[in-house]
Amino acid sequence: MSKHVMILHQWTDRFAEYESYIDHASNTVTYIAAPWSLGSIPDTAAAVKQIASTEDEPLLRGAVDELIAQYGVPDRIVALNESDLDLAAVLREELGVPGQTPPELAPFRDKLVMAERLTEAGVAVPATAHAVDHQVVRSFADEHGWPVLLKPVSGTSSIGVTRLDSADDLAAFVFPPDEILLIQPYLPYEILHVDGVSLGGGPGLGAWRASRYVNTCFGYTKGEPLGSVEIDDPVLLSRVEDFTTRTTAALGAGPVVFHLELFVSGPQDAPEVQFLEIGARPGGAEVPFLWREVHGIDLMKVTFALQVGDTVPDEARSLPPVEETERVGWLLMKTPEVRPCRVVASELALSAEDGPYETVSPIRGQTIVATPGYEHGYENSGARFRFRGRSSAEVLAKVERTVGAYDFRCRPVDPAAPELVVFVGSGERVYREYAYKAVAGGTRIALVSTSEATWEHEYITAHRRVPDTKPDSLVEAIGDLFAEHDGNVGVMTWAEVLLEDTAAAAARLGMRHMSPAAAANCRDKLSTRTRQTTGLVRFARVETEEQALEAAESFGYPVVIKPRSLAGSVGVAQANNRDELVEHFAMTSASSFPGLTPLSGSIVEEYVDGPEISIDSVVFEGEVQPVNVARKRLGFEPYCQEVGHLVAPWRDEEWADAVRSMLVQTHRDLGITDGVTHAEVRLSPSGPKLIELNGRLGGDFIPLLGHLAIGVDLTSAAVSIALGHRPDTEQVRDRCVEIRFLFPAEDGTVESVDTAAAELLDGVVEVVRLIKPPIPLRLPPRGLEPRVLAVIVTGDSPEECRHILDKAESLIDIRLTPFSSPAAE
Repeated sequence: MSKHVMILHQWTDRFAEYESYIDHASNTVTYIAAPWSLGSIPDTAAAVKQIASTEDEPLLRGAVDELIAQYGVPDRIVALNESDLDLAAVLREELGVPGQTPPELAPFRDKLVMAERLTEAGVAVPATAHAVDHQVVRSFADEHGWPVLLKPVSGTSSIGVTRLDSADDLAAFVFPPDEILLIQPYLPYEILHVDGVSLGGGPGLGAWRASRYVNTCFGYTKGEPLGSVEIDDPVLLSRVEDFTTRTTAALGAGPVVFHLELFVSGPQDAPEVQFLEIGARPGGAEVPFLWREVHGIDLMKVTFALQVGDTVPDEARSLPPVEETERVGWLLMKTPEVRPCRVVASELALSAEDGPYETVSPIRGQTIVATPGYEHGYENSGARFRFRGRSSAEVLAKVERTVGAYDFRCRPVDPAAPELVVFVGSGERVYREYAYKAVAGGTRIALVSTSEATWEHEYITAHRRVPDTKPDSLVEAIGDLFAEHDGNVGVMTWAEVLLEDTAAAAARLGMRHMSPAAAANCRDKLSTRTRQTTGLVRFARVETEEQALEAAESFGYPVVIKPRSLAGSVGVAQANNRDELVEHFAMTSASSFPGLTPLSGSIVEEYVDGPEISIDSVVFEGEVQPVNVARKRLGFEPYCQEVGHLVAPWRDEEWADAVRSMLVQTHRDLGITDGVTHAEVRLSPSGPKLIELNGRLGGDFIPLLGHLAIGVDLTSAAVSIALGHRPDTEQVRDRCVEIRFLFPAEDGTVESVDTAAAELLDGVVEVVRLIKPPIPLRLPPRGLEPRVLAVIVTGDSPEECRHILDKAESLIDIRLTPFSSPAAE
């Protein structure tokens, strides 16, 4: 039976492999996620609601309400991150959803309740009291001595923990106004953590392992390295097993995945164990990966199973004795003290035999930002390492060697230094020089490209040539440029063919950019169609001619057929009947675009009647602002070739509000939180319909037209976003600007072009020569881009712009030798 499972998600890495936990095809699986975590959500999710933080209760409730409105009350709510457990429990209770409720969760989240329950059960717990005010703390210290620790009652990752060494420290301490604190004595003992599964009731413990911390979580928040190594001391393990069994039994009756922390003291042959704290979730840091990769048990899978009402999987009910298995360990290196900072070195010269078997480390040039704690943001720590070995001593030695050998150096970002933006790819001078001019006056520009820089040298301060534009090559080149720069940095591209690779490189370097997942959703038109919830068009993915014909019969002619992932309207055609569709299917299937690898299959869509417009939107921190609207001029039917664009006042049009609303929602559907986008929309009788949404600046000089028409520079806006600044989108004028592209009259060789008379006309802003004669050109669909000229004009009305364009075109002389002529052959 199909279920609606709602998941709260905020990890960037693949801590949880949700697609293997539940069938996303036969169940409705929806996600509410933070922006940084979108890339680790399966593509098969029924819906993804992006909010700034899953810990923001008003935002979370709004997203829950939206999903309920669309899919109904969930059958289950899943939260695997400790920071999400409280709100998930509250939502279950309010919505009547089965699962852990606040009272059931309290013994694992409220440290005062923990201490009370365990004390009643005879489990050794340090003295604990509610730290109401200075007097309570002073009295506690008088009884138990200094130092003492103040802790948030429901805190995680040692965030907010304060050590007070004296009455003077207490006098200087300010109690946080909205935080409940407890007080405990500071105990200078070793700390262990125990991870595993409690089967609940009589069965006791399932699979479990105990580890000894290398340093402490509290020390990690102060900048020290943090790690742990699994224990193979049989005497200590016996004592820990008994203590863990009694602890989990005292806190809850049902099965639970737990992360328990303990103090250990006393002689090796008679260790004493005391409780520190416990969480009803898998351990953090590298614990989930180590268990999955070495022990063969996915603790996240077990937690997921319990939260959706299933039993503990068989493989998690036991582990072989410690002496029969490998020991594991992990290490998080010291985070920089001053952030944001830029990585200038990140190298480890150790083999897997002498060091970690897996390393996740920052990249040279990466920016590390200020992220509290290590549960939410430790992936931005100095590095993450995973170890395995035949004994605890062997693993500990590897950890210690890694601490000594890892070369990690950062330089603080200088906010007073000039800013630098890296352009990935450049494009033809005639189409992109205006963009360089818009940026060069206020921001330094560097270029990364596969070819030598030429005309760009007038505007750039640095250039790196790469062998290809795959993410690894881009990361190395961009990172090198960033590492050499003291100030704020950013990266962007306006090239459709480079969008996904640039997004991947930006993510790895810690830069603000459209996420790789969002970029893929834009590039793959099937993904766009699958995810969008407004402005809908009937569509079908087709692999064969028969499937295309079947879809067309279902929709009714005319239909549009298009490739999934090409650009520039290549391969897009309108079919008015069966014969035309057969012809166009072959053309679409064989279409290609330089720099793009076609995705499997094509898309057949219902034809949407009505004027077509494009809208450039500015998106910053999830806020979507449609800024610039261009009325599209199409020609060369049925091949949907763009022959011009008109930018004119639009905010008072009857369709403006509907278009704005559709675009805001579509950006959310595709997970776009930052960037400048270019949408194409048809204004149908039944409302606006999305044709496609591109994750980059518009082409065809549209940003330039918008600047001339309304005074908003979209290129500068894109750079501002890349640098982490809110872009300037204030409109300062509202006039009409239009561009018309001129083509040869037929296939042939353009011998010469004369534009002198047209350039003298009033209202003509510029005549841009797009080719250098002589040059052979073929009209669509035979030619990819057979434009000769672009004429840009301005006027008080669309009619005046059209009149000026008609006059200018009549004065332009394009001399052509047709291919049918012997001279052209």
